[in-house]
Amino acid sequence: MSELLLSILRIGFLLALWWFVLTIVSVLRRDLQAPRDAKPLTPARTSRRPSPRPTLRSRKAITKLVIIEGTLMGTVIPLGTTAIVIGRAPDATVVLDDDFVSTHHARLTPNGNHWIVEDLGSTNGTWIDRNRVSAPTVFRPGTQLRIGRTSMELSS
Repeated sequence: MSELLLSILRIGFLLALWWFVLTIVSVLRRDLQAPRDAKPLTPARTSRRPSPRPTLRSRKAITKLVIIEGTLMGTVIPLGTTAIVIGRAPDATVVLDDDFVSTHHARLTPNGNHWIVEDLGSTNGTWIDRNRVSAPTVFRPGTQLRIGRTSMELSS
């Protein structure tokens, strides 16, 4: 093999190695900065005044997600008809500033009178009670959903 070809291969390998290192650094930097840019839900922003005359439907339907353990303990997230994404990313519906939570960790989707929990490929997993969520699972009132160090329950 000629000396010129060997030098070109060395330089090409060195450039590929630096490209890989810089890509890894940029991904880590973006992932670590996500919680700083995020605006987490606070109890003052999320709590809603109860209606003075609750209807029959509001008594039976699941209307809120209550965080019962973690940094946002006491936070109430009103539930509607759209899906809720939980994670560390600023575009998540519920932003959890926790090292054990992935950028887009889990999704809660309404399905009739039930809510379905789906893990979005998180590293540390999503748990309902003591069972790891590996497929879309029904999240029932009275059970605890654990994501990282945060636990939450459905409430009416």
